[in-house]
Amino acid sequence: MLDRLITEFDRALRTLAAPARTTRPLPGAELPEAELDEAQRRQVGALMRVNHVGEICAQALYQGQALTCRDPSARDALRHAAVEETEHLNWTASRMSELGSRPSLLNPLWYGGALAIGVTAGIVGDRWNLGFLVESGSAETEKQVEAHLQSHLDRLPPADQKSWRILEQMRQDEREHAHTAERLGAAELPAPVRLAMRAASRVMTGVAYYI
Repeated sequence: MLDRLITEFDRALRTLAAPARTTRPLPGAELPEAELDEAQRRQVGALMRVNHVGEICAQALYQGQALTCRDPSARDALRHAAVEETEHLNWTASRMSELGSRPSLLNPLWYGGALAIGVTAGIVGDRWNLGFLVESGSAETEKQVEAHLQSHLDRLPPADQKSWRILEQMRQDEREHAHTAERLGAAELPAPVRLAMRAASRVMTGVAYYI
């Protein structure tokens, strides 16, 4: 048990402080850098910061869910999703660096809150645990993330194809996470939980855009 706690603590530190790893190449890496003015660079950098925070939260959520998950198949699915989210963490961090932007100063706070939600979801039960990934045949977590990513795609300067390729690949990955959770028998989350998740997401994205 102590070894597992140490491992999970190390995972948290790596998520918050170490460069994330990726097995897939950075989407759009071969494309030339777009000519953006300073206002556009700040806007895209802020959008990437918001997405980076989302990936920090995803790591924490999946970590908490896997810690308390009882079903080995569900646990494996959560860990697989976390691996892809690690790649997203790498991609958004790389793009922020290219744009001269920085991560959110509140990342430890976002991580702690998401970890607590994940642990709670796992304690309640595996079907509800997976419900955080899927809701009514589409993902609650992933459904919200996919809509959020689409809104960012719509806000990108048309010339910035490098950022567009990153966000589009992330959107496709989130959709696949939803399908995986559905196949594993996720339960539909109650309406108050869905509303609370949307409210928390709006607060996080609004604050992370600036801080």
